Amino acid sequence: MTKQIGIWIDHKRAVILTVSEDGETMQKIESGLEHLHFRGMTRPRTPYSAQYQKGDDQLDKQFQGHLSKYYENVLAVVRGVQAVMIMGPGEAKTELKKRLEREKTCPPITGILPADKLTDRQFAAKVREHFQEVAIRA
Repeated sequence: MTKQIGIWIDHKRAVILTVSEDGETMQKIESGLEHLHFRGMTRPRTPYSAQYQKGDDQLDKQFQGHLSKYYENVLAVVRGVQAVMIMGPGEAKTELKKRLEREKTCPPITGILPADKLTDRQFAAKVREHFQEVAIRA
């Protein structure tokens, strides 16, 4: 039973379409970054409060830690498939590709494509079209 996955990802959410002989299933994973507020990100209101704020490197470390958990949730869905196609608007698609390649059981990545926001039907059509092209080439 072949199982192929198409992923549309940015830092806010991931849409995952699983294509198999049984049909298609779509699931969405939210990162929660838009609701996340790190302490020390606001402007100081008192004369000496700037010295008590966190540095940019500490805020970046918290941000990367949160993204790491998000990517792990996405990778949990990807494990055990035959092919993966990744698309998205920003850096998240290349970050996910690097995380996938570090995995010992990495499925083959058949494509990394730039894409803006898509409706669910547009995304599903692009994934189907991509895997049909890959099947024709093989």
